[in-house]
Amino acid sequence: MAIPTMPRMRSLVTGGAGFIGSNLVDALLDRGDEVTIVDNVSTGRRENVSNALSGAAELVEADIRDAEAMVELVAEVRPQTIFHLAAQIDVRRSTADPAFDARVNVEGTINMLEAARRGAVARFVNSSTGGAIYGEGRTLPAPEDHPVAPEAPYGQSKFAAEGYCELFRRLHGLSTVSLRYGNVFGPRQDPLGEAGVVAIFCGRLLDGGRPTVFGDGLQTRDYVYVDDIVSANLAAAGSTVSGSFNVGTGVQTTVLELVDTLGAMTEASFEPEHAPERPGEVRHIALDASKARAELGWEARLDVPGGLERTFTSLQPA
Repeated sequence: MAIPTMPRMRSLVTGGAGFIGSNLVDALLDRGDEVTIVDNVSTGRRENVSNALSGAAELVEADIRDAEAMVELVAEVRPQTIFHLAAQIDVRRSTADPAFDARVNVEGTINMLEAARRGAVARFVNSSTGGAIYGEGRTLPAPEDHPVAPEAPYGQSKFAAEGYCELFRRLHGLSTVSLRYGNVFGPRQDPLGEAGVVAIFCGRLLDGGRPTVFGDGLQTRDYVYVDDIVSANLAAAGSTVSGSFNVGTGVQTTVLELVDTLGAMTEASFEPEHAPERPGEVRHIALDASKARAELGWEARLDVPGGLERTFTSLQPA
């Protein structure tokens, strides 16, 4: 008896040529999806998806701020799932130009939600942020009902985007979910945004330089490896739950601990250079991911030292 072949799933990934998006694209292709990548390649890189494009992936260079183009694209591709990762992620730029930040992160998300609604997309997985929404951690690790107190327009715009995901769910019945990431790191990361500190430090280590640490280096973040972020997206896509979910380890890691862990990977000296503390910086944050564990069946698998080793190894010449 012939076994019927299962039709391929069709997924659309905005920001798919970026750091997290390209890693997600690889995972979707590995499971047999047909993938459409939407990226204006302003910060995303074609080389991140060069291997994917030789498979069942297509790159469409377009901007999520173009509402009509997004509607037309979704109607043409007819994806079952949209993974929305395209965003303005630079915290400093959001402060300097909050209107631009909102046009990308809020209006761009609305455009994708409307395209998903009109295209009868079954599931919309929105990438959001944990620490930038909560601000300074009052309860650590911070749960999803932690007070919202962004320290920069970036966190405010991502929180607004979450609100529109919920609005489209209530108003139009669109199946949406938002994932609040910790500080993501791993292969292909650019030194953009605060989490880019790992990419910066790895580059300094390879070049024989010294890492710059702002302030005393005892500020803490919840660093989560990119493979765990990818698995959270896949879990969210395969679920019907809605709302916002923290995606982190729940562990606070200091900047100095990052320096020490990376420095131990080589015999070279890796002593930090201290610079003045940056104003407005969150001092301590970590995310309580127990809700994701209970409702999505997800939890982080790789700790920070293991993730740092994989990241550093990926940057070394073959």
